[in-house]
Amino acid sequence: MTGAGHPVRLAVIGAGLIGRRHAEHVANEPGTTLTAIVDPSPAGREEAQRLGAPWFASFAEMLAAGRPEGVVIATPNQLHVSGGLEAVAAGLPAIIEKPLADDLAGAARLVATAEKAGVPLLTGHHRRYNPMIARAKEIVESGRLGRILALHGHFWLMKPDTYFDVPWRREEGAGPILLNLIHDVDLFRYLCGEIVSVQALSSNAVRGHAVEETAAILLRFESGALGTVTVSDSIVAPWSWELTTGENPAYPQQDQGCYQIGGTHGALSIPQLEVWSNRETRGWWEPLQRERVPFVPDDPLKVQIRHFCDVIRNGAAPISSGREGLATLAVIDAVKRAIRTGEAVAPAIPAASAA
Repeated sequence: MTGAGHPVRLAVIGAGLIGRRHAEHVANEPGTTLTAIVDPSPAGREEAQRLGAPWFASFAEMLAAGRPEGVVIATPNQLHVSGGLEAVAAGLPAIIEKPLADDLAGAARLVATAEKAGVPLLTGHHRRYNPMIARAKEIVESGRLGRILALHGHFWLMKPDTYFDVPWRREEGAGPILLNLIHDVDLFRYLCGEIVSVQALSSNAVRGHAVEETAAILLRFESGALGTVTVSDSIVAPWSWELTTGENPAYPQQDQGCYQIGGTHGALSIPQLEVWSNRETRGWWEPLQRERVPFVPDDPLKVQIRHFCDVIRNGAAPISSGREGLATLAVIDAVKRAIRTGEAVAPAIPAASAA
């Protein structure tokens, strides 16, 4: 809910693939008005014209013309910190697409600056807003599964050769760990708590690019639970969030799972939301029962925009705050360090002063 009054005025910075999706949601949501698209490219101008919104080449030009109530920053990763700092300096609440930054120090500086200024900062980990994940979190926190002992996640799919025609996708700063696994890790933290130790291996045996194509990761949670995750953008398979949830219609949906969470009294499969448990006595010879937990689907990007409006107008606490995005990025940084060193690594957020 956004409260009474006129629609919340939002601008979208960046008109790439995800920026265009954000802009469409803002333009079509009854509780919001798309006040601007900021992107210096001809494609940005064309998108603004298509949606009937003002176009600006820079953040400064947009502010000079009129002030929105919040901004969605969907620029390339290396511009997230500078764009976020511009928004904070202007006192504008912001959603910043994941990853929050392309390096941990920059992300820590951005979050510290926003917190000191009292400007709400959200990270675009939109999967947290999926109603299916909200129900999964309820199941885990209700105790139905007992004590959580293990989690397993898959990200297996095939990115076509043409995907790598863009040079930066072959270099450090790309790869499925940073670009894809970061979403999964954020959900693992959201569902099962903080991750305190990481071990990992990676390979680029097929394509030979500078960045990994396959990785195997072992996670230790603060609760004592253990997680195993395998990620690859070079496997033809149906087991990934993208191909199982139907969240993005661009991917052909499969009737398979991508995560399993196991506890002393039951196990949960995602996205099916099937809870497996014994009917009476727990044991391997005892009958298992399967219950599919219902939920009402909705587009998480749309739900995220509605929540952002609630943060702006009503002071709601962000579901995926800048600090949450920073903590998730710290786990990804730990994965990268574990691959380099061959050792167990504890995620660590560097100390940072406000800009």
